[in-house]
Amino acid sequence: MSAVVLVWAVTIAQCMLVVAMGCNVYRLVRGPRAQDRVLCLDAMYANAMLLILTFGIRTGSTFYFEAALVIGVIGFVSTVALAKFLMRGEVIE
Repeated sequence: MSAVVLVWAVTIAQCMLVVAMGCNVYRLVRGPRAQDRVLCLDAMYANAMLLILTFGIRTGSTFYFEAALVIGVIGFVSTVALAKFLMRGEVIE
């Protein structure tokens, strides 16, 4: 019984994450300012990381957890770099 609940919960979570990524793509295309697009990319990284984690829960493989960790770190660094570029016009001083 609990395995069925887990499968349904993971499936619903994956569907909602895909919808959230669709909303992020919409904001990325229609964003009025560059700051909106940077925030959208940060949200897309978070959603992609969570989607990969749900795949890891579904399959029981630890490979997905490591991939999600790498995506999280890359997303954080790229968001900080883009924010610094927007504020000062350069990344490395």
